[in-house]
Amino acid sequence: MSRPYAIAILAFDEVEALDLAGPYEVFTTAARMAARPEAADWPGRDLAAGWQVDCVARTLAPIRARAGLRVLPTRDFADPAPIDLLVVPGGVVDAAARCADTLAWLRRNSEGAALTASVCTGAFLLAAAGVVHTERMTTHWEDLDDLRAQSPALRVQDGVRWVEDGRIVSSAGISAGIDMSLHLVARLTCSALAERTARQMDYRWLKNPL
Repeated sequence: MSRPYAIAILAFDEVEALDLAGPYEVFTTAARMAARPEAADWPGRDLAAGWQVDCVARTLAPIRARAGLRVLPTRDFADPAPIDLLVVPGGVVDAAARCADTLAWLRRNSEGAALTASVCTGAFLLAAAGVVHTERMTTHWEDLDDLRAQSPALRVQDGVRWVEDGRIVSSAGISAGIDMSLHLVARLTCSALAERTARQMDYRWLKNPL
């Protein structure tokens, strides 16, 4: 593509810090690893080396993550730049799920994205926005029954780290978002880059979604 591949991670007040920071670390580390000489012959290397990763929020004001961590968004909802991979973290999502601007932004950008992924209770935001309807999805183990109750047409899976259903990918809680993100690196490029990224992070990647 003629522009950098754009990865956008939604940020909102009470977001779970690792739901956001885990995927951010995976994709930015993968971009660094892809730029190294050892990756010269790896499939997707040029794509990954140019990945642009942003935290996107309703405004550019600081976001207060769960437990008080402050996050500075790099893009806001008014930014019209296209998004190729949309990542929706979880946390306490009640206010975000009631925010018309957030839901409209999710609908619009998921429609244009090649892939949409959720971490943990981010699945509830995709459901509230009408992005998902009957897909196979998962979420944090404590919230599986609530997701089934609120979105009975979804085929909610338990006992899995992540679930793929076409262009929709969802993960279980918190650290599972890192496993899912590494899987997305492999899906978009190659397993060698995903493995090198996990090694750089000193992370034991659970490659099997089960």
